[in-house]
Amino acid sequence: MTMTAQQHRHPKRRCVALSLSPSLARIPGAPTPPLDSLADELLFLVLDRVAQADPRALKSFALASRACHAAESSHRRTLRPLRADLLPAALARYPTATRLDLTLCARVPDAALASAAVSGSSSALRAVDLSCSRGFSAAGVSELAVACPGLVDLDLSNGVDLGDAAAAEVARARALRRLSLARWKPLTDMGLGCVAVGCTELRELSLKWCLGLTDLGIQLLALKCRKLTSLDLSYTMITKASLPPIMKLPSLQELTLVGCIAIDDDALGSLERECSKSLQVLHMSQCQNITGVGVSSILKSVPNLLELELSYCCPVTPSMVRSFQKLAKLQTLKLEGSKFMADGLKAIGTSCASLRELSLSKSSGVTDTELSFAVSRLKNLLKLDITCCRNITDVSLAAITSSCSSLISMRMESCSRVSSGALQLIGKHCSRLEELDLTDSDLDDEGLKALARCSELSSLKIGICLKISDEGLTHIGRSCPKLREIDLYRCGGLSDDGIIQIAQSCPMLESINLSYCTEITDRSLISLSKCSKLNTLEIRGCPRVSSIGLSETAMGCRLLSKLDIKKCFGINDAGMLYLSQFSHSLRQINLSYCSVTDIGLLSLSCISGLQNMTIVHVAGITPNGLAATLMVCGGLTKVKLHEAFRSMMLPHMIKNVEARGCVFQWIDKPFKVFYGSPGCLTHSIRPLCSPTRSCLICYSKTLHTICFRKAWFYSAVFCAARSKCNAVFFSVLSVYCL
Repeated sequence: MTMTAQQHRHPKRRCVALSLSPSLARIPGAPTPPLDSLADELLFLVLDRVAQADPRALKSFALASRACHAAESSHRRTLRPLRADLLPAALARYPTATRLDLTLCARVPDAALASAAVSGSSSALRAVDLSCSRGFSAAGVSELAVACPGLVDLDLSNGVDLGDAAAAEVARARALRRLSLARWKPLTDMGLGCVAVGCTELRELSLKWCLGLTDLGIQLLALKCRKLTSLDLSYTMITKASLPPIMKLPSLQELTLVGCIAIDDDALGSLERECSKSLQVLHMSQCQNITGVGVSSILKSVPNLLELELSYCCPVTPSMVRSFQKLAKLQTLKLEGSKFMADGLKAIGTSCASLRELSLSKSSGVTDTELSFAVSRLKNLLKLDITCCRNITDVSLAAITSSCSSLISMRMESCSRVSSGALQLIGKHCSRLEELDLTDSDLDDEGLKALARCSELSSLKIGICLKISDEGLTHIGRSCPKLREIDLYRCGGLSDDGIIQIAQSCPMLESINLSYCTEITDRSLISLSKCSKLNTLEIRGCPRVSSIGLSETAMGCRLLSKLDIKKCFGINDAGMLYLSQFSHSLRQINLSYCSVTDIGLLSLSCISGLQNMTIVHVAGITPNGLAATLMVCGGLTKVKLHEAFRSMMLPHMIKNVEARGCVFQWIDKPFKVFYGSPGCLTHSIRPLCSPTRSCLICYSKTLHTICFRKAWFYSAVFCAARSKCNAVFFSVLSVYCL
C-alpha cells in the first residue's frame, strides 16, 4: 500500500512542478515568455506603472516569469514591511533597497534589528524610518548603525524612552546627513555631545521636545556640526546663550524655535551684531515672551530671509511691520492667531511687496479697510489664508479677487459675513486656483457654477454649505477633472446625482468626505468604486448606505486606507467580509454605531496592515469577540474602546496587546444599543446609562443566544481567529449562515 501511495503521489507532484515551473525555471524547448525578451529598462517602466496603479500588484508581477522576478527584486528601492519579523526576509529579497520604512511596525524589538544586521543584506540602506515604532533600545540602534555604514537619513522620532546611551550609538553612523531625535525627553547634553562629535556631516537635525538639553549641548553642536542647514529646537529650554553660536553656522538655512519660552527680546537683541546671510526660514511661533522690539532686532541679522512665521506670538504693530522692509526677498509670512493693532495690516501691504504667501488665520483686528489696502499692494500673492476672519465682508473679497488674480490657494473657512453673490467673484477672477476652502460659508449653486471656471482645482472644501445642491455640484464635476480631494461635510442638500457626477468626471479623486449627507445611498458608493485611486472615504452619519454599496467600494478602491462608517446603521458583517477580502491597504477604520457583530470584527483581522480602530458603541460586539480580534491583529497601534470593556477583558490580554506597541484609549460616553436584529437595516436607538459589568454580561449572553445559537460556533470562531485559519473561519461562517 505504501508503494501504491508513492506511485500515485509522484506523478501528481511532477504535474504540479511542470505547471508551475515556467514562472521559476526555463524548460528546454519551451517558448520564451514575452516579458523575458524585454530589456531591463522597459521592465522597470512597467513596474513603475504597476506600482502607481496598485502597489499590491507588484507581487503578481514578480511571479509572472524569472525575468519579472529579477527585475522586481533589483528595481525596488523602498521597503515597508508590515511586521518586524519579516525584516530579515525582506532585506534578503531586495538587496538593492535603499530606504527602510518601519512606520507600519508598532513594535520593533532589538532582536529584529539584530537579525537584519546578521543577515548582511542591510549594507545598501541609506534611509531608515523608526518614527512610529517602539520596543527597541540602545542595543538595537547600535546594531542598525553597524549594519548600515552608508546610512545618511535616520528618523528616531518619538523615542520617549531613549536617552544618552542610544545617542552614543547613533554617533557611530558617521555618514548621517539627516537625523531626527524629536521627543527624546531623557536626552541630555552628554548624549547630544556624542552625536555632535560623531556625526559631523549632519545637514538636518530635529531636537524638538528634547527637554533635557541646555545651552551647553547646543553650543557644542554648533561648534562641531558646521554643515548644518536645518535645525529644529522647538519646545526646548535653550536661552540667550544658544543663539549667537547658532547664528554663526555658515550654511544654516532653516531655524525653528517654536515654543521656546526662554527666548525673549533680550536674547534676540543680542544678535544685532551677528549676521546670518544664509538663513532663509525662521519659525518663532508661540514664543510668548517676544514683542515687536525683539522681532525688529532679529530681522536686522537675517537680510536674506524668505519665510517668517510669528503665529500666536506678539501683537502686530506698524513699527514692527516696518522692520520687514529690510527683508527684500521675503515671500512667506505667517501670522496665524495674531492680534493686529491699528494700521498693522496696512503696513504689511506697504513693507512686503514681494510676498507670495500670507496667512492671517484666526487673527483678530482684520478689517475690510486694512485687508483691502494690503492686498491691493500685494500683486504677486499666490496663497492667502483668512480662515475665521469673521469681520471681513464682500468689500474684502472684491479687493482680493480684483488685485490677486493669480491666486492658486485660498482658504476662507467660517467667513460668515461674505455673501453668496460675492463668492461668485472667486470663480470669475481667480481661475488659476488649485486649492479652495469655503467651509461654513454662504455658497450656493450659482457660486459653484462660477467656481467651475477654476478648471485646475485639485482640493475643494465646501462643508456645511447648506445652500448647495446636486445642480451646483454637477458643474464642478464636469469642469474640474483634476480634483483629488473634496469635502462635502454636512451638505444636506446633496443626493446621489451630484456624487455620481463627481465620481464619473474626476478619475483622480483620492479623498471624499460625505459625512452627514443623509440623502446619499448605495448608488453613490457604487459610483465611487470606479475611482481606483480613492484612499480616504468618510460617510459618517449616512443611514441610507448599506453593505451593498460598501462592498462595491471595497472591490473597486483597492488603495482605500481610511474609512469612517460611524452611524451607518445599514452596514453589517457582509461589508466587513468584503473589506477583509479586498481592502488590504486599510489602515484606519471607525465602526461606532454600525450593525457589525463579532463575525465582521473577526474578519477584519485578515487585514494585516490595520493600525487604528474605533469601536466605542457597537451593540453587536461582545468582549470575547473583541479580545479575539485584538489578539489576532498584530499591527494595531491605537484602539479606541468604551470604558466598560476594560473590566470585561482579561488584564493580561490587555498587557499583551500593549506590549506589541498598541495604545488603548478608553472613552466613557453614554452607551446606545440597537434593538432588533444586528443585521437589520432599520434600527430604533434608545440612549441608556453607562453599562455596568452585569449589564454587559447579560447583554452578551442575550446576543450570544440570538445570533450564534450554538455554543460551539463561538468557540470555533475564536480558535480560528487565534490561529489565523481562514479556511476554518469561513467554513464555520458558512455553516452558520446556512
